[in-house]
Amino acid sequence: MSAGTLTVLEPEGLYPDTRLDQEVLGPGVRILQGNAKTGLADLPDALLAEVDGLMTLRMPVPAEQIARFPRLKVVIRMGVGYDRVDRAACAARGIKVCNVPDYGTQEVAEFAVLLALSLRRGLILYHDTQRGPDPARWGVMPSPLHRRQEAQTFGILGLGRIGSAAALRAKAFGYRVAFFDPFIPNGWDRALGIARTRTLEELLAQSDVLSIHAPLTRGTRGLIGERELRLLPPNAVVVNTARGPILDIDALERCLRDGHLAGAGLDVLPEEPPRDPVPALLRAYRAGEAWLSGRLVITPHIAFHTPEAWDDIRLKSLETMRDVLVEGKATNVIPPGSD
Repeated sequence: MSAGTLTVLEPEGLYPDTRLDQEVLGPGVRILQGNAKTGLADLPDALLAEVDGLMTLRMPVPAEQIARFPRLKVVIRMGVGYDRVDRAACAARGIKVCNVPDYGTQEVAEFAVLLALSLRRGLILYHDTQRGPDPARWGVMPSPLHRRQEAQTFGILGLGRIGSAAALRAKAFGYRVAFFDPFIPNGWDRALGIARTRTLEELLAQSDVLSIHAPLTRGTRGLIGERELRLLPPNAVVVNTARGPILDIDALERCLRDGHLAGAGLDVLPEEPPRDPVPALLRAYRAGEAWLSGRLVITPHIAFHTPEAWDDIRLKSLETMRDVLVEGKATNVIPPGSD
């Protein structure tokens, strides 16, 4: 290896064929594929000692592993969220951390609105109650879930790319759309034709559907707890396609159980995959307890999934690595203090 050669590692061995990697990164970059199964600790020090750029999809990048990369300059989190990377440890070494904010935007936004619609129009309720040997009677089932879209406000917490895409889709279905995001510049609400709220409490008070689209940071961890859920109008629906720890799942269980909330759709959980002891809400859901019938949907963090999105993850991660590591640009670099 020449002294000027840069080395990029994909530790999870996601793509055995590295032709696309080489095409995007160029001939001056060497590409290594790891075979880590449980984490970076699976890989030898000798391999990590050669690495200038690291690309990870599911694998956490904690401080103790960052210390094993003496040459590391750039970490690409192959996704939107970057909470799996110890950014403080990277910053202490001058290592740039990047995400891929422009993949899966349409998919996650569509899934969030789909969860809301499937609950609010009774699709999940009728699906659940028509199954099994003793189906519900053939006809309408009165439920506080059912509302016309035009009679509701679709509240969005976090108006980034995905939140904006969700706003446009919800608006197209007839919802009145409002949002809270203190980091969005003035005028963005006018561009999208939606309403801005000054405070989180103002948003919650009017949201018949609350859809969470914020990143997981120190400021958003546990942001939606029982106090916040009880500020929602009676019989509201909560949707989370962002990160599980933003929403207190035990508080959600209490608000569903006592009837304050009509339903919830979760693509994310506080711990993924769930481990024992699992939250009470997940236990009740898995047991098919009658009080949750038609009121709760849980999916395994797959809102982003389409073949096209997977292609985007790979290509856009490589393009970001090229821009930052090879060309010295600041593409998708997460600025210090953004958490």
